[in-house]
Amino acid sequence: MAADGDPTGWRTGLRGLTTRGRSFLAAGITALLCAYLLGQQALLRVGLLLGVLPLVAAFLLLRTRYRVASGRRLSPHRVPAGQEARVHLRVDNISRVPTGLLMLEDKVPYLLGPRPRFVLDRVEPRGFREVSYRVRSDLRGRYPLGPLQLRLTDPFGMCELTRAFNAADTLTVVPQIHPLPAIKLAGEWAGYGDSASRTVALAGDDDAVPREYRHGDDLRRVHWKSTAKYGELMVRREEQPLRSRATVLLDTREVGHRGSGPASSFEWAVTCAASVGGHLLERGYQTRLLTDTGVQVPQDAKSSTGGSVTESIGLLLDSLAVVQHSAGGGLGRAEEVLRLGGEGLLVAVLGALDDEQTASLARLRRRAGAAVAFVLDTASWVGLGQLLPGRVDEAAEHQLRLLREAGWTVLQARAGDSVAELWRRADVRAQADAAASGPIDRGATA
Repeated sequence: MAADGDPTGWRTGLRGLTTRGRSFLAAGITALLCAYLLGQQALLRVGLLLGVLPLVAAFLLLRTRYRVASGRRLSPHRVPAGQEARVHLRVDNISRVPTGLLMLEDKVPYLLGPRPRFVLDRVEPRGFREVSYRVRSDLRGRYPLGPLQLRLTDPFGMCELTRAFNAADTLTVVPQIHPLPAIKLAGEWAGYGDSASRTVALAGDDDAVPREYRHGDDLRRVHWKSTAKYGELMVRREEQPLRSRATVLLDTREVGHRGSGPASSFEWAVTCAASVGGHLLERGYQTRLLTDTGVQVPQDAKSSTGGSVTESIGLLLDSLAVVQHSAGGGLGRAEEVLRLGGEGLLVAVLGALDDEQTASLARLRRRAGAAVAFVLDTASWVGLGQLLPGRVDEAAEHQLRLLREAGWTVLQARAGDSVAELWRRADVRAQADAAASGPIDRGATA
C-alpha cells in the first residue's frame, strides 16, 4: 500500500470510503459550515469529530502492512455436469502482527453461481484460516476461478480497500458418463498373441523374428543363436497383445441438431460419445474421438497408449467438455481420416442425415470390423415427435435402411432415451441382423 504523504495513496483511501464513511465526512463538513456561520463552538467540535473519523480510518488502512498469502484447492478439478464441486480457500498471515477484519471474495463465473463472500475477524501471526464453498453448472465447459480479492476494512466500517491475488484455477465441467453393459458386437474379438483369429477390429505387430539390441533391453532376452549369425547383439521380441481399436465419431454439425441448452440433441450426442468412449477404454480398447471436422483426440495412435485408462478417459472428457457446434455440412473430413486408418470398431453418434452423408457412412463401414450408429431423431428434441407420435419420416427410414444394408448396427435415438438401453439393444440387433442376413452376409461381416 502507498505510504502517507503520497497523493496517489490519499486518493485511493478517499475512493475506498464506504457509504458510512462518506456520510460521516459529509455530516462533519456540514457541521463545520454551520458552526462557522452560527458561531457555535460545540457544533464545531462535533463537526471535527465527524469529519476526522473517516479520514483517520483511511489513513490507518493506508499505513497497514499486512503480508497475506492465499491458496485454492478444487475437489475435484473435473466434475460431471449437474454435480457439485467444492472449492477450498486458505489465507495465511505470514507477518508478525495480527490482521484486522478481512473480507474475502472469490471471482466466479455467473454460470457457477453467485460470488462467495467470507468475513475473517482476526488472523493471528503465522496463523491461517480455511473456508470453502460449492459451485455447480449444468453446462459443459472450462470455467476460471479467481483471482481471490481481499478487502480490508477498519473496525468502524468507514473505509474499505480491495487487493487482488494473481493466482487462478480452472474448473472443468465434463459431460456425464452413463455406465453401459458389456455386449458382444459383430466383428469384435479380443485376445492376445499372434493368433490366426485376427480380425480387422484388431491391430498388432508381427513379433516372430528377433531384433537388434537397444539400450535398456533386458540381457536375459539376448538370442545368442541370432547374435552369432548376424554378428551383432540380438534380442528376442516379446509377444505383444493384439490391441483392440475403436473410433467414436461425433457429429457436431449445427445443421444436424435441434434444441438448445442442456436439453438439446447435441448435448445428448456429447453425453453418448462420452459414455461409449469411456466404456470402450475401460474394456481395453485403444479408443480415439473423431469429429466431423477431422479433429481427433488423441492426435496419434502412440499418445493413446502412453497413459493409464484413467488418464485416457480424462483426456477424452476434457476434449468433450469444450466441443462446440461446427459450421460444416458433411462428413468428408472425417471420412479422409478414417480412410488413412479406420480399422477396428466404429461407433458413430449422428444427427440428421441426408443422402450424401448416408452414402459416406456406407463407404466408411467397409473399413470397420464392426460399426454401430446412434442416429438421432432430432425432431423429437423440439416437440415434433410428441405432437405427431404416429408420424413416419419416409426419407429418414430410407436412410436407416441403407445403413443397415451397408452393415451398420443402427440404433435410432429419441429425446429421453437411455444411452445404456440403446447400447444393450446393439447386441440383440446385431444377432438378429446376423441371423437374418444368411451365411454370405455373415462371411462379409467377418
